[in-house]
Amino acid sequence: MVAKQALFLFVTLGGLVYLTFGTNIFNTTFSEEQMNALVAMTKLYIGSSMYCFIVSELAKNYSQVDKFWSLIPIAYVWYFASAADYNDRMVLMAVLATIWGIRLTLNFARRGGFSIYFWRGEEDYRWIEVKKAMPFLSNRFTWGLFNLFFICLYQMGLIFLFSLPILAAWQGTEPLFWADYLVGGFMLLFIILETIADQQQYEFQTEKYRKIHNGEALDGDYKRGFRTTGLWSLSRHPNFACEQLIWIMFYLFSVNATGAYLNWSVVGPVLLVVLFFNSAVFSEGISSRKYSEYKKYQDNVPMFLGFPRSNWK
Repeated sequence: MVAKQALFLFVTLGGLVYLTFGTNIFNTTFSEEQMNALVAMTKLYIGSSMYCFIVSELAKNYSQVDKFWSLIPIAYVWYFASAADYNDRMVLMAVLATIWGIRLTLNFARRGGFSIYFWRGEEDYRWIEVKKAMPFLSNRFTWGLFNLFFICLYQMGLIFLFSLPILAAWQGTEPLFWADYLVGGFMLLFIILETIADQQQYEFQTEKYRKIHNGEALDGDYKRGFRTTGLWSLSRHPNFACEQLIWIMFYLFSVNATGAYLNWSVVGPVLLVVLFFNSAVFSEGISSRKYSEYKKYQDNVPMFLGFPRSNWK
């Protein structure tokens, strides 16, 4: 199952990139200034990917990309905005991306994601599960290849791609108008909702492990093992849902700028949705084995968006 998911992600990436840049479906003609900025940020992508690979291999901590996830898009968007002489729409996009990045960074930090020893910090538990699911990755060489091509190059490439609607917006000729403020308002709303979802989960996990540590009796969701209240009663992954919607809104800025519903930068948000779906499926496989009532939760509450059944508990 995991091997099929990984293969699907790579095939999807290759197919979308080919359709975008290898065919004439989209206009991928850039001015000299735009091309220079794209080349500069491509170098940053390659350099940061190699940094993550080298540090993760030396430190044996394979969550180095997680430290960049919320930070490097800020560098991408502000570089493009500055190269465009701070185009109004691009500045708005950069400000919103910065708000998103700061919030996500603070959330990651309080969970132990960063350390004064930069190569340390919380490691994603799913990498251990990946090795269990695909025993051939336990080999040092094959795991190194997986780390290089999927964990580092693929994920860092995805971050780069979902930041690129700002470059497509630069290509556009439409001035900033009311639809941009509408899109910006929705993007900010989804950032707020993601903040609420993360806060609810953080409070739940903190209290659950406090009770366990103190030997207190567990009841309700604490006995169940996972949260089913608040936003988590409406979606099994409300934070994931908001994250995807945030970057779809980001893409819509490029739609406003170009006047085209589909442009080449759609590859970023599409790949993000594909990654989050597969990540959720993989995580839920772990949860369903760990928690006896998780299957019931899956049957009654939508993964991302939908209508949950009432009184299912």
